[in-house]
This record gives sequence, structure tokens and C-alpha cells, in this order.
Amino acid sequence: MSKPDVLIVGAGLAGLCCARTLQQHGLSFEILESSDGIGGRVRTDSVDGYLLDRGFQVLLTAYPEALDQLNYEALELRPFIPGAQIRYHGRFVRLTDPWREPGAFLNNFFAPIGSLSDKYRTWKLRSDLMKKSIDEIFSGEETSTLQALRRRGFSARMIETFFKPLLGGILLDGKLTASSRMFEFAFKMLSEGDSALPAKGMGAIPAQLAEGLPADSIRLMTKVKSIGPGQVELVSGETLQAKSIVVATDGPSASHLLGSAHNINSKSVSVLYFVARESPLDEPILVLNGGSRGPVNNVCVPNLVQPSYAPEGNWLVAASVIGWPTSDDTMLVNLVRNQLRRWYGLVALEWRLLRIYRILHAHPVVYPMDWQQPQKVSDGLYVCGDHRATPSIQGAMESGRLAGESLLRELGVSVAATEPKIAAVQTKRAGHATSVAERDDDD
Repeated sequence: MSKPDVLIVGAGLAGLCCARTLQQHGLSFEILESSDGIGGRVRTDSVDGYLLDRGFQVLLTAYPEALDQLNYEALELRPFIPGAQIRYHGRFVRLTDPWREPGAFLNNFFAPIGSLSDKYRTWKLRSDLMKKSIDEIFSGEETSTLQALRRRGFSARMIETFFKPLLGGILLDGKLTASSRMFEFAFKMLSEGDSALPAKGMGAIPAQLAEGLPADSIRLMTKVKSIGPGQVELVSGETLQAKSIVVATDGPSASHLLGSAHNINSKSVSVLYFVARESPLDEPILVLNGGSRGPVNNVCVPNLVQPSYAPEGNWLVAASVIGWPTSDDTMLVNLVRNQLRRWYGLVALEWRLLRIYRILHAHPVVYPMDWQQPQKVSDGLYVCGDHRATPSIQGAMESGRLAGESLLRELGVSVAATEPKIAAVQTKRAGHATSVAERDDDD
């Protein structure tokens, strides 16, 4: 292709959303991706007929940017049950959202997770966050999640058995050190929408974002060595030029390419996929480790949520371990198997290991948070990614769009306000809830 207006480094969600924004306003671009596929950390592999997301991931359907940019119906989303099974004192305790599951109030009332005061405080937390806008959350007082929960009066037992494994699964934050703003945002999104999986895996999200982009606009297996004014040097030695450059990589890579002295730390996770002849669960729900010995934080059976994740008659079990285990793969598998044996019996030892994913830079550490960091680094140079916004799918997509809009303004292109309108978002949420309900009724 001829010299593009913009070079975008990285074909993750941020880079793709930036490209879509530029395309909508007539600018040409080329995306340089170092790996063999698009999506960044949001990718899905097909292995022996199973869909394996690279790390346990879900789409929180209440994300405003996702509602604005994605076609949920085309993704054929199916939701988890809003709640969790919690492994507590040798048994599983079921806690679900009583506002969305009839009869859950009574079940939750007698559940041994937390005191009656904890349950009231959970209701109050949900109610308070439902009334707050996202702007209000991110402009409010900031502390650690642990301090915020303690200030609200939650007991140590409730924090240990419920909030730590819950946020361990969502934010990879088992120690609750993340920003209280990010916790409140995530809890609000959980309360307002579903946690869902697309029919073709989480990789269907970047695939949909890339639809309509010019076929020759993405170069895979193209690693960038350095960035200079108006040009990019590749590891191959080739030099590319453009009016503007957008760095849309993960945090550590962006810091390296931009020569930033500010290091962006990351949280890691390992996910082990097993194949079982019988499902250890009987419903599409997330299982949390409420204090059981062993490295596993959460377990799910993805094809109970989305049948397409596994061949008919087989079951895919995903077990997540927060952090970067120092043990080798053999020892890690043994530790995980032993924990799952205590949970589900000797049959867990028969599950066939399908694949292990060790993801070093799974989640950026952003604290204190500044969710409206400028995308412009200097004239003609921009950066975007979830490390520049909320560490989430929402943050990556929004940051990419905002980088594209900022670049367009610098070039003198008129850009209309594209913030999702609240009414439009609420309408899409209502439509999504209806479509999911109809899909469930068909089962």
C-alpha cells in the first residue's frame, strides 16, 4: 500500500478501535502487529475442537464503549448466572444476585458467607453504585479496594471469602490493592449487566472490530524496534513513515517504545484447561476459592455458558491461578489437580490437560488512577491502551477511540462528540437483556 496517514503499533482492542475511528473520517492507516493474529490479550485458540480463550475472560455487557461499538446480537452472547459458587469450609455455597434470580434473597440470607450486616452492606454498595455515574466514580475519593471495603464496614470474613476471590477473578487482584475506583466501576458493571461469552470465543470481539477495515491495513508478524518523529523502524530493518504514529501496545511495550522512565507494572495469571467426561458443575456459574488450600482462585466450565466451547458430550474446565507461579508446569498441574480433587473428587485426576497459558502482562497496574490521561505524547505521536484508562476491555476500546479523535483534531478534521449517550446505552442494554432472555427460552 502507499504511505498511510497513520501508523498504529499494535492490533489489540485499542489499536483496532483507533483504526475504526480514523477510517470513519477518511484517514488511511496501517496497523503493525508483532504476533500472528489480532486481538492482543483478547484472543481465542481452537484446539481439538475446543475454544480456549487466552486467560479466563468475560465481556461485561454493561461496558458503555462495548455497547456503543459492538453488535451483541452478532456475537451471540450467552451469560453466566449472576453470582458464584464459593468453596467455603469444605463445601460449595451458592450466592447469586437476588435482583435477577427469583428466590435468591432467601438462599443468600441463610448462606454462611458473611454476616447479616455484610449482606446489608453488599445491598447498600450495589444500590449506591447503581445511582452513581461512571464519571462520579472516577472523580470520587480514591484509596485501595481493601481500605474502601473496610470503610464500608465489611467483616474480615466477607472480604476474605467473597471479595478477594471475586476481584481475583475479575481484576487479578487477590490482595485488594487495586484502586477503589476500579473496584467500584467493576462492581457497577457486574450489577448492571451480564458476564457473557461470545459463541466463537472472546476472540470474536477483536474480529468484529476488524470487520470492514481494509484487507491490507494490518501487517502481522511485524515487530517494531523503535519510533522516531514521523517514522517507525522495524526489527527487520525496514523503515516506515507516516504523518502520525499511535502506540497501541501493552503498558511495558509502550513504555519501551516511547522511552518512558515510568514503568507500567502488570499482573500475571495462569490458566489451565482440562477436558472432562462429566461436568463438575451443573449450571453456568463461576466458582470462587473462598479460602480452600491450593493455588486455584476460580473455576468455570465455559461450555455450560456457551455450548460452542467444546464438542458435544465433552466438558471444558478452566482453572485460573493468579500471579506467576514459580513452579514448573508439571508441578503447577499437580498442585491444581490436587486442589480440584479435594473439590470434585478423584475424578478430577482423570481430567486431560489440554493447554496451559501463562500470561505475564495480563492486567496493567494502574494506581492511583487517572482515567482521562491525554492520548497525545507530542506532535504526531499518540498512545492508547487500557494502561492509559481503566484496566479493562472498556478502557482499551475507549482509549483507542479517544486517541483517534485526538489525532484527527490535530490534523484539523472536525470530530463530532461520540461519547455514548446514556439513553442510547440504556436502550441497547434493554435490547441485549431481551435477546439473551429469548435465547435462554429457546434452550
